[in-house]
Amino acid sequence: MKKEEIQNATFTDCPIRNVISRITDKWSLLVLYTLEHQEVMRFNDLWRQIPDISQKMLTTTLRHLEDDGIVSRELFVEVPPRVEYRLAERGKSLMPLLDSLLTWGIEHFSDIITDRKNHTKSNQ
Repeated sequence: MKKEEIQNATFTDCPIRNVISRITDKWSLLVLYTLEHQEVMRFNDLWRQIPDISQKMLTTTLRHLEDDGIVSRELFVEVPPRVEYRLAERGKSLMPLLDSLLTWGIEHFSDIITDRKNHTKSNQ
């Protein structure tokens, strides 16, 4: 990366701050991972698959992902109303990259935890 590109990355209109940070937050990654493994999911099904997320946070996360064209939402006018979520084409194109990140995390997890413990002990 050129020096100018690095400097530009510190501005608020940079892709890192506006795109990458939005899709790599804790809940977005879990929602995307969950949707990747199901073609279509309803809100309550998603909520059950991610048990430690609140309804409000799931709603907010889904709205952000929908706003960015990563998740699509379809409302069925029925009684009671039904809403289904799925990965949009943009979301599908993102998943191989996120899968690589998740694979890296899994491969290095135990070493990272060990290093954290060792670092904590050495700082005491």
